[in-house]
Amino acid sequence: MADKYFVDTNVLVYAHDISETQKGNQARALILKGLMEDRLVLSAQVLSEFFVTITQKIKHPLPPAKAREELEILRAATLVDIDADLVLEAVDLKIKHKYSYWDSLIIAAARRGSCRRLYSEDLQAGHRLGFLEIVNPFQ
Repeated sequence: MADKYFVDTNVLVYAHDISETQKGNQARALILKGLMEDRLVLSAQVLSEFFVTITQKIKHPLPPAKAREELEILRAATLVDIDADLVLEAVDLKIKHKYSYWDSLIIAAARRGSCRRLYSEDLQAGHRLGFLEIVNPFQ
């Protein structure tokens, strides 16, 4: 079986933002491949951030009902819930690597999901945290 990978909120947003054609195409391909091959991992945090961003913070926001439909599709991915252990791991990552708490929570979720790659435009591409590599899918 191929390695699982985690997708950060910004990648999900690009896939649904009509003002970002090139990045949108790349993001959609990555998400679709992950869903079809059962390799995509997301977290409750990422789904929440996605909903807020796609309905309120982009130039052409989606209506909440349409965003909910997209969430129904994305729930087919492997989902990582936030619990006390994940929060503590995120705090440890923040202390050790100086990431923001929220980025650390995403990294912790990717690690819990046994992902080899974390696709994000916002994090330090090329950085490795054990078996997890951060990759900018748009480079």
